[in-house]
Amino acid sequence: MNEQQGLLTGEHFLLGDHAAAEGAILAGCRFFAGYPITPATEIAERMSMRLPQVGGVYIQMEDELASMNAILGASWAGKKSMTATSGPGFSLMMENFGLGIMLETPCVLVNVQRGGPSTGLPTLVGQQDMMQARWGSHGDYETIALCPSSPQELFDLTIRAFNLSEIYRTPVLVMTDAEVGHMTEKVIIPPPSEVEILHRPMVRKGDVSPDHFRIFRDIHTGSGGNPVSPMAVAGEGYRIHVTGLTHDERGYPVMNAAAQEWNVQRLLNKIRDHREDIIQLEEKDLRDAEVVVVSYGISARTSLWPITMARREGIRVGLLRLITVWPFPEERIRQLSRQVRAFVVPEINMGQIVREVQRCSTGGARVFGVNHPGGDVLQADKVLEVIRQAAACPGTA
Repeated sequence: MNEQQGLLTGEHFLLGDHAAAEGAILAGCRFFAGYPITPATEIAERMSMRLPQVGGVYIQMEDELASMNAILGASWAGKKSMTATSGPGFSLMMENFGLGIMLETPCVLVNVQRGGPSTGLPTLVGQQDMMQARWGSHGDYETIALCPSSPQELFDLTIRAFNLSEIYRTPVLVMTDAEVGHMTEKVIIPPPSEVEILHRPMVRKGDVSPDHFRIFRDIHTGSGGNPVSPMAVAGEGYRIHVTGLTHDERGYPVMNAAAQEWNVQRLLNKIRDHREDIIQLEEKDLRDAEVVVVSYGISARTSLWPITMARREGIRVGLLRLITVWPFPEERIRQLSRQVRAFVVPEINMGQIVREVQRCSTGGARVFGVNHPGGDVLQADKVLEVIRQAAACPGTA
């Protein structure tokens, strides 16, 4: 079976984890390195079966540290690459996740979140890694994290994660959860010709001589109009030296403040300068809203019934679903905070993204969290109760 014949199309009844695997394959992923961990194991299992059918390679590594390292190496060898994990494994991947950011290496990491801390609840849902996704590795950097709320979105957003990683030359996170990952629903897989698939800018023969190639020099503009350095495939004649140390355009270590400022500003600006292109939101009934529910993943989905019930009671409530959680949509939250009475933030943790909403709510709107430490989804009646409290509070509306 050749690579094109191995692609699925049409309507399928898929597990969310399997949908992520199929999205990766359609996006062009041809290397997966991973270590089994509930509730992400089904992604690895699917990739172990499917990658050989499309000319790809699957490797089960000895642990999560090696898994993250392997996909960085595969990316520098010219292959789109991915790994998948859950809470404890995510913690182990954080050092090499930061390495990938410093090396400006495109790849995708899917985190199917479960309850923690430590080994926690291996088979049960949580959304407790959201701040770790932003701040889990040390140093100053920006990251991109997408949050699907259905198997269809796990498919779609895995493709988008690969596209974003290629555009901005950085690891991208898909922060799903055990409920979405283990949910089975209809997933529509379009023909490859109908899906936009982006690729990293590559140095071409004649662009620059191998001896003068600089792996971190922005000599042309990549896909989407943003400045990124063209990559070269290791072993094909171009001088490549990459290191996690502060470095110069060649990739060689330079230990001074000027080089550090150049490195860090580069990592920050390529994301910050394109926030409007990266951030994706779903907005519903916000035009007349006095209360806005801000949520993501499975918690946004289970908040739909409470929102409907509150509307029937005469409460003007709307939904702001964070499809992109990082970068955080600060400007939109600030704008809404000057228009609404309150925000309600349902999430399966004891208060993470609610802190970001509080930080950005500068217009007088109050912020209410609906929190639960994991193990099952939020109770709909609890969400409805907090919406009622928010509607009754004094505010700007």
